[in-house]
Amino acid sequence: MNGVNVVGIGLDGIAGLTDTVRQLVDKATLLVGSDRHLSYFPNHSASRLVLTDFTEAIQQIRTYLATDHPHTCIVVLVSGDPLFFGLGRFLLAQLPPSQLTFYPHLSSIQLAFNRIKVPWQDAQIISVHGRSLEQLTVALQQNVNKMGLLTDQKHTPNAIARLLLSLDIANCYQFWVCENLGGTDEQVRCLSIDQVLQQTFAPLNVVVLLRQSEAINQPLEINSLPLLGLPDRTFASFPDRPGLMTKREVRLVILGELALQPGQIVWDIGAGTGSVSIEIARLCPKSQVYAVEKTAMGSTLIEQNCQRLQVNNVVSIQGSAPEVLPQLPTPDRIFIGGSGGNLSAILDSCHANLATDGIVVLALATLEHLNQALDWFNSHSWNYRLLQVQLSRSVPIGQLTRFSPLNPVTIVTANIAKGRGQRAEGRR
Repeated sequence: MNGVNVVGIGLDGIAGLTDTVRQLVDKATLLVGSDRHLSYFPNHSASRLVLTDFTEAIQQIRTYLATDHPHTCIVVLVSGDPLFFGLGRFLLAQLPPSQLTFYPHLSSIQLAFNRIKVPWQDAQIISVHGRSLEQLTVALQQNVNKMGLLTDQKHTPNAIARLLLSLDIANCYQFWVCENLGGTDEQVRCLSIDQVLQQTFAPLNVVVLLRQSEAINQPLEINSLPLLGLPDRTFASFPDRPGLMTKREVRLVILGELALQPGQIVWDIGAGTGSVSIEIARLCPKSQVYAVEKTAMGSTLIEQNCQRLQVNNVVSIQGSAPEVLPQLPTPDRIFIGGSGGNLSAILDSCHANLATDGIVVLALATLEHLNQALDWFNSHSWNYRLLQVQLSRSVPIGQLTRFSPLNPVTIVTANIAKGRGQRAEGRR
Protein backbone atom coordinates (compact mmCIF):
# COMPACT_ATOMS: atom_id res chain seq x y z
CA MET A 1 0.00 0.00 0.00
CA ASN A 2 2.89 2.38 0.66
CA GLY A 3 3.79 4.33 -2.42
CA VAL A 4 1.33 5.39 -5.09
CA ASN A 5 -1.61 3.14 -5.96
CA VAL A 6 -3.12 4.00 -9.33
CA VAL A 7 -6.71 2.80 -9.43
CA GLY A 8 -8.80 2.63 -12.58
CA ILE A 9 -12.47 3.41 -12.15
CA GLY A 10 -15.43 3.47 -14.51
CA LEU A 11 -18.62 5.48 -14.77
CA ASP A 12 -20.27 3.00 -12.42
CA GLY A 13 -18.07 4.36 -9.64
CA ILE A 14 -17.53 2.34 -6.47
CA ALA A 15 -19.84 -0.43 -7.69
CA GLY A 16 -17.37 -1.33 -10.42
CA LEU A 17 -14.42 -1.87 -8.05
CA THR A 18 -13.44 -5.27 -6.72
CA ASP A 19 -13.55 -5.82 -2.96
CA THR A 20 -9.75 -5.75 -2.78
CA VAL A 21 -9.48 -2.43 -4.61
CA ARG A 22 -12.38 -0.95 -2.64
CA GLN A 23 -10.62 -1.82 0.62
CA LEU A 24 -7.43 -0.23 -0.70
CA VAL A 25 -9.27 3.01 -1.50
CA ASP A 26 -10.89 2.96 1.96
CA LYS A 27 -7.41 2.98 3.54
CA ALA A 28 -6.15 5.91 1.46
CA THR A 29 -4.70 8.86 3.33
CA LEU A 30 -4.47 10.94 0.15
CA LEU A 31 -6.98 10.71 -2.70
CA VAL A 32 -5.88 12.17 -6.04
CA GLY A 33 -8.15 12.54 -9.04
CA SER A 34 -10.43 14.71 -11.11
CA ASP A 35 -13.54 16.27 -9.60
CA ARG A 36 -15.61 13.50 -11.18
CA HIS A 37 -13.46 10.72 -9.77
CA LEU A 38 -13.32 12.23 -6.31
CA SER A 39 -17.09 12.71 -6.32
CA TYR A 40 -17.52 8.93 -6.12
CA PHE A 41 -16.17 9.11 -2.55
CA PRO A 42 -17.97 12.09 -0.97
CA ASN A 43 -17.58 10.83 2.63
CA HIS A 44 -13.98 9.65 2.43
CA SER A 45 -11.81 10.98 5.28
CA ALA A 46 -8.58 11.21 3.25
CA SER A 47 -6.96 14.44 2.16
CA ARG A 48 -7.87 15.33 -1.42
CA LEU A 49 -5.81 16.58 -4.34
CA VAL A 50 -7.74 17.62 -7.43
CA LEU A 51 -5.86 16.89 -10.64
CA THR A 52 -5.65 20.10 -12.65
CA ASP A 53 -1.96 20.90 -13.11
CA PHE A 54 -0.22 17.53 -13.42
CA THR A 55 3.27 18.91 -12.76
CA GLU A 56 2.13 20.55 -9.54
CA ALA A 57 0.29 17.39 -8.53
CA ILE A 58 3.43 15.28 -8.98
CA GLN A 59 5.38 17.67 -6.78
CA GLN A 60 2.75 17.42 -4.04
CA ILE A 61 2.76 13.61 -4.31
CA ARG A 62 6.55 13.59 -3.96
CA THR A 63 6.30 15.79 -0.88
CA TYR A 64 3.68 13.51 0.61
CA LEU A 65 5.83 10.44 -0.06
CA ALA A 66 8.83 12.11 1.59
CA THR A 67 7.04 12.14 4.96
CA ASP A 68 7.63 8.36 5.02
CA HIS A 69 4.79 7.83 7.49
CA PRO A 70 4.12 4.09 7.96
CA HIS A 71 0.39 4.53 7.28
CA THR A 72 0.79 6.67 4.16
CA CYS A 73 -1.43 5.40 1.37
CA ILE A 74 -1.76 7.46 -1.79
CA VAL A 75 -4.50 6.48 -4.24
CA VAL A 76 -4.66 8.12 -7.65
CA LEU A 77 -8.03 7.64 -9.34
CA VAL A 78 -8.06 7.50 -13.15
CA SER A 79 -10.43 6.39 -15.88
CA GLY A 80 -10.26 2.79 -17.09
CA ASP A 81 -6.82 1.31 -17.51
CA PRO A 82 -4.15 3.81 -16.39
CA LEU A 83 -1.57 2.30 -18.75
CA PHE A 84 -3.84 2.50 -21.80
CA PHE A 85 -3.55 6.10 -23.06
CA GLY A 86 -3.92 7.10 -19.43
CA LEU A 87 -2.15 8.90 -16.61
CA GLY A 88 0.00 5.86 -15.87
CA ARG A 89 2.50 6.72 -18.58
CA PHE A 90 3.02 10.20 -17.13
CA LEU A 91 3.40 8.84 -13.60
CA LEU A 92 6.02 6.32 -14.75
CA ALA A 93 7.99 9.15 -16.32
CA GLN A 94 7.90 11.17 -13.10
CA LEU A 95 8.16 8.58 -10.31
CA PRO A 96 10.25 5.42 -9.81
CA PRO A 97 8.32 2.34 -11.00
CA SER A 98 9.01 0.72 -7.62
CA GLN A 99 6.77 3.34 -5.99
CA LEU A 100 3.82 2.67 -8.34
CA THR A 101 1.23 -0.09 -8.26
CA PHE A 102 -1.52 -0.27 -10.89
CA TYR A 103 -5.07 -1.57 -10.50
CA PRO A 104 -6.66 -1.33 -13.95
CA HIS A 105 -10.37 -1.15 -14.67
CA LEU A 106 -12.01 -2.03 -17.99
CA SER A 107 -10.89 0.43 -20.65
CA SER A 108 -13.46 2.35 -22.68
CA ILE A 109 -12.15 0.70 -25.86
CA GLN A 110 -12.60 -2.74 -24.33
CA LEU A 111 -16.15 -1.85 -23.31
CA ALA A 112 -16.95 -0.37 -26.74
CA PHE A 113 -15.96 -3.45 -28.73
CA ASN A 114 -17.76 -5.73 -26.30
CA ARG A 115 -20.90 -3.62 -26.53
CA ILE A 116 -20.97 -3.89 -30.33
CA LYS A 117 -19.95 -7.58 -30.08
CA VAL A 118 -16.86 -7.38 -32.31
CA PRO A 119 -13.48 -9.04 -31.49
CA TRP A 120 -10.86 -6.36 -31.06
CA GLN A 121 -7.52 -8.15 -30.81
CA ASP A 122 -6.77 -7.08 -34.38
CA ALA A 123 -8.09 -3.52 -34.05
CA GLN A 124 -5.84 -0.48 -34.42
CA ILE A 125 -6.33 1.76 -31.41
CA ILE A 126 -5.81 5.46 -32.02
CA SER A 127 -6.08 8.30 -29.55
CA VAL A 128 -7.00 11.73 -30.91
CA HIS A 129 -7.51 12.92 -27.33
CA GLY A 130 -5.23 15.93 -27.09
CA ARG A 131 -3.52 14.85 -30.30
CA SER A 132 -3.86 15.61 -34.01
CA LEU A 133 -5.80 13.59 -36.57
CA GLU A 134 -2.58 12.70 -38.41
CA GLN A 135 -2.37 9.07 -37.26
CA LEU A 136 -6.05 8.53 -37.99
CA THR A 137 -5.69 10.07 -41.46
CA VAL A 138 -2.84 7.70 -42.30
CA ALA A 139 -4.81 4.71 -40.99
CA LEU A 140 -7.82 5.65 -43.11
CA GLN A 141 -5.67 6.13 -46.21
CA GLN A 142 -4.22 2.67 -45.57
CA ASN A 143 -7.77 1.27 -45.31
CA VAL A 144 -7.28 -0.22 -41.85
CA ASN A 145 -10.13 -2.67 -41.27
CA LYS A 146 -10.96 -2.00 -37.63
CA MET A 147 -10.26 1.05 -35.46
CA GLY A 148 -11.08 2.17 -31.95
CA LEU A 149 -10.78 5.93 -31.44
CA LEU A 150 -10.44 7.86 -28.19
CA THR A 151 -11.95 11.29 -28.79
CA ASP A 152 -11.93 14.67 -27.04
CA GLN A 153 -13.98 17.86 -27.14
CA LYS A 154 -12.13 19.06 -30.25
CA HIS A 155 -11.80 15.79 -32.15
CA THR A 156 -15.41 14.74 -31.76
CA PRO A 157 -17.37 12.13 -33.73
CA ASN A 158 -18.48 15.03 -35.94
CA ALA A 159 -14.86 15.97 -36.72
CA ILE A 160 -14.05 12.34 -37.52
CA ALA A 161 -17.07 12.14 -39.85
CA ARG A 162 -15.90 15.28 -41.68
CA LEU A 163 -12.47 13.69 -42.10
CA LEU A 164 -14.04 10.56 -43.63
CA LEU A 165 -15.95 12.72 -46.09
CA SER A 166 -12.86 14.70 -47.08
CA LEU A 167 -10.94 11.47 -47.79
CA ASP A 168 -13.79 10.18 -49.99
CA ILE A 169 -14.22 7.02 -47.90
CA ALA A 170 -17.28 7.88 -45.81
CA ASN A 171 -19.33 4.94 -47.04
CA CYS A 172 -16.54 2.41 -46.50
CA TYR A 173 -16.91 2.26 -42.71
CA GLN A 174 -19.59 1.47 -40.20
CA PHE A 175 -19.54 4.37 -37.75
CA TRP A 176 -20.23 3.47 -34.12
CA VAL A 177 -20.50 6.08 -31.38
CA CYS A 178 -20.34 4.69 -27.83
CA GLU A 179 -21.24 7.26 -25.16
CA ASN A 180 -20.89 7.14 -21.37
CA LEU A 181 -19.77 3.51 -21.38
CA GLY A 182 -20.49 1.82 -18.08
CA GLY A 183 -22.77 4.60 -16.89
CA THR A 184 -26.51 4.64 -16.34
CA ASP A 185 -26.93 6.81 -19.46
CA GLU A 186 -24.77 4.63 -21.70
CA GLN A 187 -25.71 4.80 -25.37
CA VAL A 188 -24.20 2.75 -28.23
CA ARG A 189 -25.32 3.49 -31.79
CA CYS A 190 -24.31 2.73 -35.38
CA LEU A 191 -24.98 5.91 -37.35
CA SER A 192 -24.72 7.13 -40.90
CA ILE A 193 -22.30 9.95 -41.61
CA ASP A 194 -25.23 12.34 -42.13
CA GLN A 195 -26.64 11.38 -38.73
CA VAL A 196 -23.28 11.92 -37.05
CA LEU A 197 -22.94 15.36 -38.58
CA GLN A 198 -26.39 16.40 -37.38
CA GLN A 199 -25.97 15.39 -33.73
CA THR A 200 -24.02 16.30 -30.64
CA PHE A 201 -22.62 13.66 -28.32
CA ALA A 202 -21.71 13.24 -24.68
CA PRO A 203 -18.15 14.39 -23.92
CA LEU A 204 -17.22 10.85 -22.81
CA ASN A 205 -17.42 8.84 -26.01
CA VAL A 206 -15.50 6.34 -28.10
CA VAL A 207 -15.78 5.92 -31.87
CA VAL A 208 -15.37 2.54 -33.53
CA LEU A 209 -14.85 2.33 -37.30
CA LEU A 210 -15.39 -1.02 -39.01
CA ARG A 211 -14.50 -1.30 -42.66
CA GLN A 212 -17.40 -2.84 -44.55
CA SER A 213 -16.96 -5.62 -47.05
CA GLU A 214 -17.46 -4.29 -50.54
CA ALA A 215 -21.16 -3.76 -51.07
CA ILE A 216 -21.05 -4.99 -54.66
CA ASN A 217 -24.69 -5.96 -54.65
CA GLN A 218 -25.97 -2.65 -53.35
CA PRO A 219 -27.63 -0.62 -56.12
CA LEU A 220 -26.10 2.67 -57.15
CA GLU A 221 -28.07 5.76 -57.99
CA ILE A 222 -26.67 5.94 -61.52
CA ASN A 223 -28.43 9.18 -62.38
CA SER A 224 -26.79 10.94 -59.45
CA LEU A 225 -23.25 9.99 -60.50
CA PRO A 226 -21.09 12.47 -62.43
CA LEU A 227 -20.45 11.76 -66.10
CA LEU A 228 -16.73 12.09 -65.47
CA GLY A 229 -14.61 11.60 -62.37
CA LEU A 230 -16.40 8.94 -60.35
CA PRO A 231 -15.58 8.99 -56.62
CA ASP A 232 -13.12 6.27 -55.60
CA ARG A 233 -15.69 4.79 -53.23
CA THR A 234 -17.93 3.99 -56.23
CA PHE A 235 -15.76 1.01 -57.15
CA ALA A 236 -15.59 -2.34 -55.41
CA SER A 237 -11.91 -3.01 -54.76
CA PHE A 238 -9.49 -5.69 -53.59
CA PRO A 239 -10.40 -6.68 -50.01
CA ASP A 240 -6.75 -7.02 -48.97
CA ARG A 241 -5.59 -3.92 -50.89
CA PRO A 242 -8.60 -1.60 -51.01
CA GLY A 243 -6.45 1.41 -51.87
CA LEU A 244 -4.99 -0.22 -54.99
CA MET A 245 -6.77 1.92 -57.55
CA THR A 246 -5.97 4.79 -59.88
CA LYS A 247 -7.21 7.72 -57.83
CA ARG A 248 -9.99 9.91 -59.17
CA GLU A 249 -7.84 13.00 -59.77
CA VAL A 250 -5.21 10.97 -61.64
CA ARG A 251 -7.91 9.25 -63.70
CA LEU A 252 -9.13 12.64 -64.88
CA VAL A 253 -5.67 13.57 -66.13
CA ILE A 254 -5.27 10.17 -67.84
CA LEU A 255 -8.59 10.57 -69.64
CA GLY A 256 -7.49 13.94 -70.92
CA GLU A 257 -4.13 12.61 -72.12
CA LEU A 258 -5.81 9.76 -74.00
CA ALA A 259 -7.61 12.31 -76.22
CA LEU A 260 -10.54 9.96 -76.63
CA GLN A 261 -12.92 10.01 -79.58
CA PRO A 262 -16.18 8.12 -80.19
CA GLY A 263 -16.11 4.64 -81.67
CA GLN A 264 -12.54 3.71 -80.73
CA ILE A 265 -10.95 0.48 -79.57
CA VAL A 266 -9.18 1.01 -76.23
CA TRP A 267 -6.86 -1.33 -74.34
CA ASP A 268 -6.52 -0.90 -70.58
CA ILE A 269 -3.52 -3.03 -69.57
CA GLY A 270 -3.21 -3.83 -65.88
CA ALA A 271 -6.78 -2.71 -65.36
CA GLY A 272 -7.03 -3.58 -61.65
CA THR A 273 -10.58 -2.81 -60.52
CA GLY A 274 -11.47 -1.40 -63.93
CA SER A 275 -11.83 2.21 -62.76
CA VAL A 276 -10.11 3.70 -65.84
CA SER A 277 -11.88 1.31 -68.25
CA ILE A 278 -15.27 2.18 -66.81
CA GLU A 279 -14.62 5.93 -66.93
CA ILE A 280 -13.68 5.56 -70.62
CA ALA A 281 -16.71 3.39 -71.36
CA ARG A 282 -19.15 5.81 -69.69
CA LEU A 283 -17.59 8.79 -71.44
CA CYS A 284 -17.54 7.06 -74.85
CA PRO A 285 -20.45 4.57 -74.95
CA LYS A 286 -19.81 3.79 -78.64
CA SER A 287 -16.21 2.74 -77.97
CA GLN A 288 -15.11 -0.76 -76.99
CA VAL A 289 -12.77 -1.12 -74.03
CA TYR A 290 -10.71 -4.24 -73.34
CA ALA A 291 -9.68 -4.39 -69.67
CA VAL A 292 -6.69 -6.72 -69.37
CA GLU A 293 -6.01 -7.94 -65.82
CA LYS A 294 -3.83 -10.91 -64.87
CA THR A 295 -5.51 -11.75 -61.55
CA ALA A 296 -8.79 -13.63 -61.29
CA MET A 297 -9.87 -11.34 -58.43
CA GLY A 298 -9.23 -8.26 -60.55
CA SER A 299 -11.18 -9.61 -63.50
CA THR A 300 -14.08 -10.46 -61.21
CA LEU A 301 -14.02 -6.96 -59.73
CA ILE A 302 -14.05 -5.43 -63.22
CA GLU A 303 -17.13 -7.42 -64.13
CA GLN A 304 -18.84 -6.57 -60.83
CA ASN A 305 -18.08 -2.87 -61.21
CA CYS A 306 -19.39 -2.89 -64.77
CA GLN A 307 -22.63 -4.46 -63.56
CA ARG A 308 -23.02 -1.98 -60.71
CA LEU A 309 -22.42 0.98 -63.01
CA GLN A 310 -24.49 -0.47 -65.87
CA VAL A 311 -21.58 -0.40 -68.30
CA ASN A 312 -21.79 -2.89 -71.19
CA ASN A 313 -18.95 -1.81 -73.49
CA VAL A 314 -16.07 -3.12 -71.34
CA VAL A 315 -14.72 -6.63 -71.98
CA SER A 316 -12.82 -8.11 -69.04
CA ILE A 317 -9.81 -10.12 -70.25
CA GLN A 318 -8.09 -12.26 -67.64
CA GLY A 319 -4.53 -12.95 -68.67
CA SER A 320 -0.98 -11.63 -68.63
CA ALA A 321 0.27 -9.00 -71.00
CA PRO A 322 1.76 -9.13 -73.55
CA GLU A 323 0.67 -12.76 -74.16
CA VAL A 324 -3.06 -11.98 -74.50
CA LEU A 325 -2.68 -8.75 -76.48
CA PRO A 326 -2.30 -10.12 -80.05
CA GLN A 327 -5.76 -11.71 -79.87
CA LEU A 328 -7.42 -8.33 -79.29
CA PRO A 329 -8.67 -5.90 -81.98
CA THR A 330 -6.27 -3.20 -83.14
CA PRO A 331 -6.34 -0.41 -80.54
CA ASP A 332 -6.67 3.31 -81.17
CA ARG A 333 -5.73 4.10 -77.58
CA ILE A 334 -3.78 2.14 -74.99
CA PHE A 335 -3.53 2.87 -71.30
CA ILE A 336 -0.90 0.98 -69.28
CA GLY A 337 -1.63 1.17 -65.57
CA GLY A 338 0.35 -1.94 -64.61
CA SER A 339 2.91 -4.08 -66.35
CA GLY A 340 3.62 -6.99 -64.02
CA GLY A 341 7.35 -6.60 -64.70
CA ASN A 342 6.87 -6.92 -68.48
CA LEU A 343 6.90 -3.26 -69.50
CA SER A 344 9.33 -3.54 -72.42
CA ALA A 345 7.57 -6.59 -73.87
CA ILE A 346 4.19 -4.86 -73.50
CA LEU A 347 5.51 -1.79 -75.34
CA ASP A 348 6.82 -4.10 -78.09
CA SER A 349 3.30 -5.43 -78.52
CA CYS A 350 1.86 -1.91 -78.51
CA HIS A 351 4.33 -0.92 -81.21
CA ALA A 352 3.28 -3.88 -83.35
CA ASN A 353 -0.46 -3.44 -82.94
CA LEU A 354 -1.27 0.26 -82.43
CA ALA A 355 -3.47 1.80 -85.13
CA THR A 356 -2.42 4.79 -87.21
CA ASP A 357 -2.31 7.98 -85.12
CA GLY A 358 -2.79 5.88 -81.99
CA ILE A 359 -1.79 7.08 -78.54
CA VAL A 360 -0.29 5.19 -75.60
CA VAL A 361 -0.54 6.60 -72.06
CA LEU A 362 1.35 5.16 -69.11
CA ALA A 363 0.92 5.93 -65.39
CA LEU A 364 4.21 5.18 -63.61
CA ALA A 365 4.86 5.34 -59.87
CA THR A 366 8.57 4.46 -59.76
CA LEU A 367 11.71 5.97 -61.26
CA GLU A 368 12.87 2.56 -62.46
CA HIS A 369 9.77 2.02 -64.59
CA LEU A 370 9.96 5.57 -65.88
CA ASN A 371 13.58 5.11 -66.95
CA GLN A 372 12.73 1.78 -68.58
CA ALA A 373 9.86 3.37 -70.53
CA LEU A 374 11.96 6.34 -71.69
CA ASP A 375 14.79 4.07 -72.79
CA TRP A 376 12.31 2.05 -74.84
CA PHE A 377 10.69 5.12 -76.45
CA ASN A 378 14.05 6.63 -77.31
CA SER A 379 15.38 3.41 -78.81
CA HIS A 380 12.22 3.03 -80.95
CA SER A 381 12.06 6.70 -81.98
CA TRP A 382 8.66 7.37 -80.45
CA ASN A 383 7.46 10.85 -79.60
CA TYR A 384 6.56 11.35 -75.95
CA ARG A 385 5.90 13.94 -73.29
CA LEU A 386 5.92 13.68 -69.51
CA LEU A 387 3.51 15.00 -66.94
CA GLN A 388 4.27 14.56 -63.26
CA VAL A 389 1.14 14.67 -61.15
CA GLN A 390 1.62 15.65 -57.51
CA LEU A 391 -1.77 16.23 -55.93
CA SER A 392 -2.94 16.85 -52.40
CA ARG A 393 -6.41 16.58 -50.95
CA SER A 394 -7.65 18.90 -48.24
CA VAL A 395 -8.44 17.26 -44.91
CA PRO A 396 -9.97 18.91 -41.84
CA ILE A 397 -7.84 19.18 -38.72
CA GLY A 398 -10.29 20.20 -36.04
CA GLN A 399 -11.54 23.58 -37.18
CA LEU A 400 -8.58 24.00 -39.55
CA THR A 401 -7.66 22.47 -42.90
CA ARG A 402 -4.42 21.07 -44.29
CA PHE A 403 -3.36 19.19 -47.42
CA SER A 404 -2.67 15.45 -47.47
CA PRO A 405 -0.58 14.40 -50.51
CA LEU A 406 -1.37 11.52 -52.83
CA ASN A 407 1.51 9.44 -54.16
CA PRO A 408 3.13 11.25 -57.11
CA VAL A 409 2.56 9.68 -60.53
CA THR A 410 4.40 10.32 -63.80
CA ILE A 411 2.15 10.14 -66.84
CA VAL A 412 3.84 9.45 -70.17
CA THR A 413 1.88 10.18 -73.34
CA ALA A 414 3.48 8.70 -76.46
CA ASN A 415 2.89 7.93 -80.12
CA ILE A 416 4.90 6.43 -82.94
CA ALA A 417 6.83 9.03 -84.91
CA LYS A 418 5.57 9.40 -88.47
CA GLY A 419 7.35 7.11 -90.93
CA ARG A 420 8.73 4.86 -88.19
CA GLY A 421 6.80 1.67 -88.87
CA GLN A 422 3.37 2.57 -87.58
CA ARG A 423 0.51 0.34 -88.74
CA ALA A 424 -1.20 1.74 -91.83
CA GLU A 425 -3.89 -0.91 -92.31
CA GLY A 426 -7.33 -0.77 -90.75
CA ARG A 427 -8.71 -2.87 -87.94
CA ARG A 428 -8.20 -6.62 -87.94
